[in-house]
Amino acid sequence: MYQAKRDGGNNFKFHDATLELKLKERVTLENLLRKALENNEFALHYQPKIELSTNKVKGVEALLRWNSPEIGMVVPDQFIPIAEETGLIIPIGEWVIETACKQLKEWKDEGLTNLTVAVNLSIRQFFNPNLIGSIEKIIKESGIDPYLLDLEITESMTMDVEIATKIINDLKRLGVKISIDDFGTGYSSINYLKYFPVDYLKIDKSFITDVTNSVQNENVVNIILLMAQVLGFKVVAEGVGTMDQLTILKKLNCNEVQGYYFSKPLPNDRFKIFFEQFNKNKI
Repeated sequence: MYQAKRDGGNNFKFHDATLELKLKERVTLENLLRKALENNEFALHYQPKIELSTNKVKGVEALLRWNSPEIGMVVPDQFIPIAEETGLIIPIGEWVIETACKQLKEWKDEGLTNLTVAVNLSIRQFFNPNLIGSIEKIIKESGIDPYLLDLEITESMTMDVEIATKIINDLKRLGVKISIDDFGTGYSSINYLKYFPVDYLKIDKSFITDVTNSVQNENVVNIILLMAQVLGFKVVAEGVGTMDQLTILKKLNCNEVQGYYFSKPLPNDRFKIFFEQFNKNKI
């Protein structure tokens, strides 16, 4: 029954031993997840974002990692959906924002100035009535400049334009930046964008992977960049993995890029080494 519901309803499933095994695995994962925050099992890794006009590290995206003592490393695709379904994403998401802001302040004190940190908001977080107050408190307690915090939302969160506009405006009043993540893969409408005071569009990595395959794919990316320029948004290209992709993005005047061509997500100590070496043009 539950599998039929997860597959969209209006269908049926026969009993299968593998479904029973998956259910047991999910229950185990959920029970471990409930203890993970309390037991300090989470960590953040930081993927550098490069500003193409200066060839400097402009900021990072903070990405959640979970190393369970019982089952080892658990990939986000496994535990994030469970956290979302159970509501655990609310306290976990607050921990991510708080930890990222504290790390940003620590970097500033160590001389890594003017870095931005981007944090993904889940749909439950975005519509949580305590979101604004929670982020305002974190900003004050961490002592960071709010404009250095970049909150990433997906297009699907903006389908109710009226509610989304209010939430985004409330967030902007705190002084933070807003990015539309995975742009082009969801509820894509130029019309809705004009209502939202966002700062960045992040082109989904699927577009970047295809950008070198044909002129048509390159033109699609170019259209997104031109549209963003007209609307006053900056653009970040995700998933840059090759020099050819980077060359095209430079030609098209993309603002920032991130991806494995530069670096995978790094723990704090390794990111600091990367930052110093890259900005001295040693990478």
